[in-house]
Amino acid sequence: SIQEFFCLPWVFRDYAVCQEVCCTMADLSSKPIPVNTPKFWGNEKELVANCVETGWISSEGPAVKEFESKMAATCQRRHAISCANGTAAIDIAVKALGLGEGDEVIMPAFCIISCITQIVRGGSVPVLVDSDGTFNMDVAQVAAKITPRTKAILCVHTYHFPVDMEPILALAKEKGLKVIEDAAEMIGQTCMGRPCGSLGDISTMSFYPNKHITTGEGGMVLCDDPELAEKCQQLRNLCFDLKKRRFVHEDLGWNYRMTNLQAALGLGQLEHIDKAIVRKREIGRLYNKLLDGCPGLILPPDVNAKGEVNIYWIYGIELLPTVPADADEVQKRLASVKVGTRPFFWPMHEQPVFQQMGMFKGQSFPVAERIARRGFYIPSGLALTDEECQEVARRVRSVMEELCKGS
Repeated sequence: SIQEFFCLPWVFRDYAVCQEVCCTMADLSSKPIPVNTPKFWGNEKELVANCVETGWISSEGPAVKEFESKMAATCQRRHAISCANGTAAIDIAVKALGLGEGDEVIMPAFCIISCITQIVRGGSVPVLVDSDGTFNMDVAQVAAKITPRTKAILCVHTYHFPVDMEPILALAKEKGLKVIEDAAEMIGQTCMGRPCGSLGDISTMSFYPNKHITTGEGGMVLCDDPELAEKCQQLRNLCFDLKKRRFVHEDLGWNYRMTNLQAALGLGQLEHIDKAIVRKREIGRLYNKLLDGCPGLILPPDVNAKGEVNIYWIYGIELLPTVPADADEVQKRLASVKVGTRPFFWPMHEQPVFQQMGMFKGQSFPVAERIARRGFYIPSGLALTDEECQEVARRVRSVMEELCKGS
């Protein structure tokens, strides 16, 4: 059923499936509206078709290097290393920095699990920090977490605004720590007057279909150090050493290469990154207007305390404490009226896989725990129309007014 379709845990449809589902729904008031539909601006088809016509479809094709070069320029970096996805980018970054057995990495409790997997698999110790009011890590808590074993700080820009990087970078410099910047959700955003993706010793990005630019699946590692860049290039390509005989390896890496097809799609998307950011802000500000005064909801601010604008990677909502239901219940009700949603991340210290490993015993991060249970986001993909925004807001308001009656 349509309701079951929207209750799937991922609640995501690509463009072709969306069109197939929705083309029979002439009346917008009854149309299912998925949580994300990517936007293709026009040149992507020609660029991808050229890969097929020329036979350049693998990672050896020319679009890969061109995409890397243009992403490096966009992020004001000397080096960009493409890879299979954002998770792969973090895996590469962690290993390239030499983080290993017993090394501590300070990171947010509230993030996607891909941020922590290579830290744990490599034998390093994740040291968690709670969130602040922006959903990002509370930078005021970081200094107290540093020990003689601390080697790096992983900053993850989350949902609406970048992490407050200035104190993090100052602290890292003072203590001799490396900074990993996960900028997957902030492509096109700025922080401290610089592009997100330019702030860490090493930075990562994702080009999943719900990002501001997409390659279907894909990721990028960015840095300025040429030796670090060379290490990343080797790690994403099974640690082949171009200076030595092929198929002789001195380290273990991954096959995390990006294909020429993906890179070509990325080039077409990158041409329109400024338009994408403008459109995302239009969607976010329209929702703010349409949902103003809606009972039970905390809406995302358009500008943060530092004067940075929200580029609305997603339109995230938190439920007020007075709402007599959690996010799961509200999402089920929205699914019943055909509005796609996605829950917020689940905190790392509450992940069953890590609890089974005996990690994070007795630790509590109340902000992360609260927003994981009280937060979710509504349709906010780049292909969303103003009319669809209005219809989503109407359904959300109806659900919340019914839920909050008498509370």
